[in-house]
Amino acid sequence: MHFADPRMLHLLWLLPLLAWLLHALYYRRQSRLSRVVALKLLPEGTTQFSLRRGRLKAALFLFGVAATILALARPQWGYAMREVKRQGLDILIAVDVSKSMLTQDVTPNRLQRTKLAIKDLVKKLKGDRVGIIAFAGDAFLVCPLTIDYNGFLMGMSDLDADTIPRGGTNISSAIEEAVKTYGDKNQPYKVLVLVTDGEDLEGDVLKIARKAKDKGIRIFTVGIGTQEGDLIRSGTAASEFLKDSEGNYVKSQLNENLLQQIAYITGGAYVRSSGAQFGLDYLYERQLAPIEKHEIEHKIEKKYYERFQWFLALALMAFALESLVPLWKMS
Repeated sequence: MHFADPRMLHLLWLLPLLAWLLHALYYRRQSRLSRVVALKLLPEGTTQFSLRRGRLKAALFLFGVAATILALARPQWGYAMREVKRQGLDILIAVDVSKSMLTQDVTPNRLQRTKLAIKDLVKKLKGDRVGIIAFAGDAFLVCPLTIDYNGFLMGMSDLDADTIPRGGTNISSAIEEAVKTYGDKNQPYKVLVLVTDGEDLEGDVLKIARKAKDKGIRIFTVGIGTQEGDLIRSGTAASEFLKDSEGNYVKSQLNENLLQQIAYITGGAYVRSSGAQFGLDYLYERQLAPIEKHEIEHKIEKKYYERFQWFLALALMAFALESLVPLWKMS
């Protein structure tokens, strides 16, 4: 026998405390009664407290509590072998971590808002595998495709503007990393969600997007920022902004046109992030969830039979008997 939720067994430590409380209540009752009249002087025919019945009621109550705790721990014994197939999507999320993502035209800034939106997205996943790619001047796989959402979120939370040593924005490198990660896997759809402000400074991104399409990858783009843009912060101080080689402040603006072209070429979709509606929820619910799922995991596992019903029945019987035993007897 084993327990599905063994943490509940720690509640058994309450039993000695309950036993002590019942014992204390009994002597308190005896003390109060002795103040009124000596027990041996009670006239015949009056009701008297029964020590034996009190102990029986206490034992039944404690047994009922113990059986209830065991039922909550979900005891299991006996099993059957069953085939388990897990189906879902493979979703790679490429996050722009270049300096332009520190722009505060989106609160608190583009990068922090992206990370918050990804956390909300993970709550909606239902067995889908998810991975994360960070990119700036280069790209690398931060977290491979996994159903370990806690591990994924740990990798994602560490992303910042210093994650990629090489500066700049190279969207092509992010798409190439996704192509490399998926390889030649034979599955209905390979999904890449690209979150960026669209300011591509290197490479021929449209050419790489066509290569991704040939590999069966659909790219869904999320544009974060505003078309008006804002100055790029270079530090934590309010007055620290990025300057170019000529000493001019650098302003970052959302490049929607490029992101729309990438999505169109690969058969994906483009969503613009705005305020509270970031766009990832929409993409998952309307675009990704309806996509044909593929088999992610196939294994044979033991299915244990639940036996908590027996302990629950014993607890109910004990409480019922306890309520039927009178505490007082007629002398």
